[in-house]
Amino acid sequence: MTTGLVLIAAILVLGGVIATMGDRIGMKVGKSRLSLFGLRPRQTATLITILTGIVIASSTFGLLFAVDDQLRTGVFELEDVQEERDTALSELKQAEREAAKVEQQRDQATAEQQAAQKRLRQINQSLKEAIALQSRTRQELGSTQAQLDQIATNYRQAQTRLGSVSQQADRLRADIRKLQGDRQRQLADRDREIAERDREITVRTRAIAEKEAQLRDLETQRTALVQEVQTLEREFQGLRRGNVALLRNQPLTAGVVRVVAPSAAPQAVDRLLREANRFAVQRLQPGNVNVDKQVIQITNSQVEQLVNQIQAGEDYVVRILSAGNYIIGEPCVLAGESCIQVYVAAAPNQIVFRSGDVVASTALDPSSMTDTSLVERINLLIANAQFRARQAGILGDVLQIADGSTETVINFFQSVKQYNKLVDVNAVASETAYTAGPVRLELVALENGRVVFSTASPSDTPLLAPVNQPSD
Repeated sequence: MTTGLVLIAAILVLGGVIATMGDRIGMKVGKSRLSLFGLRPRQTATLITILTGIVIASSTFGLLFAVDDQLRTGVFELEDVQEERDTALSELKQAEREAAKVEQQRDQATAEQQAAQKRLRQINQSLKEAIALQSRTRQELGSTQAQLDQIATNYRQAQTRLGSVSQQADRLRADIRKLQGDRQRQLADRDREIAERDREITVRTRAIAEKEAQLRDLETQRTALVQEVQTLEREFQGLRRGNVALLRNQPLTAGVVRVVAPSAAPQAVDRLLREANRFAVQRLQPGNVNVDKQVIQITNSQVEQLVNQIQAGEDYVVRILSAGNYIIGEPCVLAGESCIQVYVAAAPNQIVFRSGDVVASTALDPSSMTDTSLVERINLLIANAQFRARQAGILGDVLQIADGSTETVINFFQSVKQYNKLVDVNAVASETAYTAGPVRLELVALENGRVVFSTASPSDTPLLAPVNQPSD
């Protein structure tokens, strides 16, 4: 304020001094009647007065421009200042657009991003302050240069705040990415849990399918056993009606043959045929001392086929079986004819079951079954094992449970009854079984795959673990 008054006073004084000097100069020129540039004295005095006014105005402007830097800037640099103001306004508009984008990103945040929403609200507050500052800046743009400087200062502050807002927005985006990563990891963990449950369901479904397959196999075996029982009943009825000496498919002789030299094959076959013939004579004509009498009949092609088959140098189980039912005192035999039709069956004497193979299995629940049901189920298990052995290629019906005593099976039955829990009972091969037989089995009770008791002695227990599946 003081500087302005001093400046005004200086301008007034300077103008008065210059005006006084110009007036005196004009008076002297007028009194002297000077003429400049060919003008008349009065016109010359007027010219002097004009020049004096110009000098007053020039000195006034020169003094103002020399003393007041803001006035000089406002007169000569006003357009540049306005351009800077327009630039500042467009940058502020750009900041407003970025703020709008930040608000849109904030609206897309989920319930899991509550912490991020809090930061967005802080950013909105900062933007509101920047907008309020922009409004105040617009109102102050038309005033003085000092206000322009203040606007520039406020603009720089706004830029600083916008930079802070940008940093907060970057931090917010980082937090959002982190939250998204956490969510993806949680989804991945959930997918793994679902996959694990699916695998468990698949395993259980497979186990159920296996049980169902075993059940179907048991039903098939049961049907075959029923048919066999019916056949045996018919043959039994035939036995009751007459003196049947030989039954159809009854083995007359059997043996394991191994031919080292091919030339020995016919002798081995001839020996088996002689044994079968003697057995047939003894059954058809009890008391006949001439057991070498020829009564059986077989085709040459069957004999040649058997000879060629056993020349391989391997162990073969050879059986000679009756082709029909024949009674004691068969008329054709009494007439001296060879009328007993037989046929041969040969199979390699190979491994059918290995030690530990499960031949048959069943499930027992003593808590819900009667003693009769348990006995029937165990008998059915043994019959199923016998059928399974024949089906796998075992010749003959030689089947031994444990040590062959009934007491061992009874003790096993008592153990099952006293256990009073659901158990799986397996008939397990206790030693390697070949085609020629016999088959020796142990009864093993398992709960959840663990052996709880068996018919085997303690020294034989290692044979029961691990329990293998049947080998076909």
